[in-house]
Amino acid sequence: MKFLRKFFDTRYEKTNKKWYPLIESFETLIFTPNHTTKSGAHIRDGIDLKRTMMFVIIAMVPCLLFGMWNVGEQHFIALGDSSVDFIDKFIHGAIRVVPIIAVSYTVGLAVEFVFGIIKGHALHEGYLVSGMLIPLIMPIETPLWMIAVATVFGVIIGKEVFGGTGMNVLNVALTTRAFLFFAHPNSMIGDKIWISRLTEMQANGTMADGISGATPLGQLATMDPGTIDTYYAEGGVTFSQSLMGNYLGSIGETSVYAILIGLSFLLITRIASWRIVVSFFTGGLVMATLFNIFAGDNVFMQVPAINQLMLGSFMFGMVFMITDPVSAAQTNKGKFYYGFLAGFIGILIRVANPAYPEGIMLGILIANVCASLIDHMVINANIKRREKRLVKATV
Repeated sequence: MKFLRKFFDTRYEKTNKKWYPLIESFETLIFTPNHTTKSGAHIRDGIDLKRTMMFVIIAMVPCLLFGMWNVGEQHFIALGDSSVDFIDKFIHGAIRVVPIIAVSYTVGLAVEFVFGIIKGHALHEGYLVSGMLIPLIMPIETPLWMIAVATVFGVIIGKEVFGGTGMNVLNVALTTRAFLFFAHPNSMIGDKIWISRLTEMQANGTMADGISGATPLGQLATMDPGTIDTYYAEGGVTFSQSLMGNYLGSIGETSVYAILIGLSFLLITRIASWRIVVSFFTGGLVMATLFNIFAGDNVFMQVPAINQLMLGSFMFGMVFMITDPVSAAQTNKGKFYYGFLAGFIGILIRVANPAYPEGIMLGILIANVCASLIDHMVINANIKRREKRLVKATV
């Protein structure tokens, strides 16, 4: 590694100071930084911010790998070909997923570099995670140009306008998805199946102009009043299927097993807060249980509470979105309120308003906005308790 150390030292000596952020960003990916954080998010540990971000990326790898396989799985199911092996399915999925990842990182890091050069600071480490989160929360048929435009919006409006990593109020990846959700809602449904030979097959007249399926949430939101048995009788996703995740949806959000592997890693390394995870799950479970009690003949409300939490983006949001240390509450007690609020509102929006079947995104963004207020109230309550103890002690 000595030659690399010498290379970077030489670059610092020969390069214009304006380009220091570019060199420093690459250097700290290889070597431990010789400075400490002075503003924004503080890591109270011997690990630096880039390594923390890399841990989160490692935790997302199971979701990424499963997502690639599932894209290929849905591809061959749509073609009616059941003879394809695991490797071919994975390769077909990777062919479509890798360009999305490339666009996310290329565009996002380009925006980061531009702001770094203008402001004279190093590349913000936070986008190392956001750059992977954005592809995982996108439906596979989202056009690359949409992802590029939304990424620019998410990085600039979601983070840079607040001062960069450690200063943002909203989760960057969710800000990106929210932009696309409201600007191009039809592309965010997640019911399109990627067919690698679709254009060719359309030209030959062997397939219609497009092909789509139905996400579990989309199917539930549009069903006529009846019983939950009707949903499962019509091929609805069962509890065991929801754990596996081989159904239509965003690339990395469907497999609960893959998500739980990532959660275990984040909890063991103490990157994620167990308080937020537990309270988020509890909030969603309470809201889903209330819907079960007052369901009537509404199929969506009749879905068993635990099944409700396994569908859509709830579990993915619980592990990789709500635990974002920058946009989350900072006080220990506040983390419980914060997580519960996000889970509760997320399920409320999902079920009560079928126009937003993926209410988890909006629930977390609302909680992001409330995080500072929650901390403020917790701290003030603590101050008042201490003042009362002081009065009693002096009497």
